[in-house]
Amino acid sequence: MNQSAILFDESHCEQCAYGEGLDFSFSFAFQPIVDVTTRTVFAYEALVRGRQGEGALSVLQRVNEQNRYSFDQICRVKAVKLAAKLGMEPKLSINFMPNAVYQAEYCIRTTLAAAETYNFDTSKIIFEVIEDEELVSVEHLASIIAAYKKMGFSTAIDDFGAGYSRYNIMMASPPDLLKLDMALVRNVDHEPNKQAVVAGIITMMSMLGGRIIAEGVETENEYAWLRSQGIALFQGYLFARPAFEALPEPYFPD
Repeated sequence: MNQSAILFDESHCEQCAYGEGLDFSFSFAFQPIVDVTTRTVFAYEALVRGRQGEGALSVLQRVNEQNRYSFDQICRVKAVKLAAKLGMEPKLSINFMPNAVYQAEYCIRTTLAAAETYNFDTSKIIFEVIEDEELVSVEHLASIIAAYKKMGFSTAIDDFGAGYSRYNIMMASPPDLLKLDMALVRNVDHEPNKQAVVAGIITMMSMLGGRIIAEGVETENEYAWLRSQGIALFQGYLFARPAFEALPEPYFPD
């Protein structure tokens, strides 16, 4: 295990709260995750953007081993602050880097402080594990998910079905939500092999007591097939594109 995952100095919390180590600024766009059974917004995902709305890569390419911890923590503070400013009523999904968390119980302090400062209900926060970071320790991530769930937060795994396997996490500490990778979603309506994989994931999550979010849905046909399999939570351009520092109203297919 990466020693930074198990060795903790409380001074890191204070440093992260003020963004120490960051020499760049950023903001967020929000994209809705919709519940088609109730035709409501289930949550808004906070997607990092440059200060003028530049794409995520313009920000993420400046994150490195030295500033990763501060970036992860200040992301949480900024997302909560902007969500509160916009009057967000649904849940807020915040991406987090598992390797940037020393100990969940300590590193959550800046999030809790921000929620109190900006009067944002912490029960509405979803912590979503990002896929583009190779895990140093499956056990470490499992402990984070378990700790966050115990604290009353919802948890999600992003891009399931792509990159390295997360099945060990599903066995150790399954999240509340699992987001199907958009590579599985794309053209799923006419690709039997993808349909078989998706059906297996649906069965797995049903048995584990969690819910699936189909992300990256772009066509009515993709939506129709996924809906026919019982999926109720969706995200993608079919419903709404991300809006910079705003909460877009979604489209609901008939």
